[in-house]
Amino acid sequence: MTDPVATPEVDDLARHAQKMAKKKAARDRIMAGKEGEKGLIIVHTGAGKGKSSSGFGMILRCIAHGMPCAVVQFIKGAWDTGERRLITTHFADLCQFHAMGEGFTWETQDKARDIAAARAGWEKAKELIRDPSIRMVLLDEINIALRYDYLDVGEVLAFLKEEKPPLTHVVLTGRNAKEALIEAADLVTEMTLVKHPFRAGIKGQPGVEF
Repeated sequence: MTDPVATPEVDDLARHAQKMAKKKAARDRIMAGKEGEKGLIIVHTGAGKGKSSSGFGMILRCIAHGMPCAVVQFIKGAWDTGERRLITTHFADLCQFHAMGEGFTWETQDKARDIAAARAGWEKAKELIRDPSIRMVLLDEINIALRYDYLDVGEVLAFLKEEKPPLTHVVLTGRNAKEALIEAADLVTEMTLVKHPFRAGIKGQPGVEF
């Protein structure tokens, strides 16, 4: 069989194949150096949408893998969210769901009540994190409680360092994450706001916002 006649298209395909082969070899070398497992401290922050959504995506991955997990909501406790309804209705055997908050601080207008709710949420979170059978704990909107100093970031970080089981993942969401938390985390993602329908007078939509 004769070789195909060289054409620009054939040359382009050959160059692409060589380029991808080099990329695969480089990637394989990188992956060969990665060993072991570790429970990660994961932070989702920033002004853009998607922080809680990404955290719940991770929770659903855990459920799909049959990994016990848990959610503690620090702010949206009064909301009937789609995530809460789905998990409590269909996956309560794998995922505990604790809605501890009473709404955003401008809704309650009661600092003492907000602090008490945040403390109750943190006590529940510690209980769940200490349980080595639970592989991931999502602390939804805890960064807001930390931002307003309803919880002490030093206390939270000390607990995660000293008492979190080695293979437990903890996800902390909410805008304005404290710098100390970002520094201590293994994985940090900042959601950047480019455009949001709220600015155009459109309220939160079911399936998108909650």
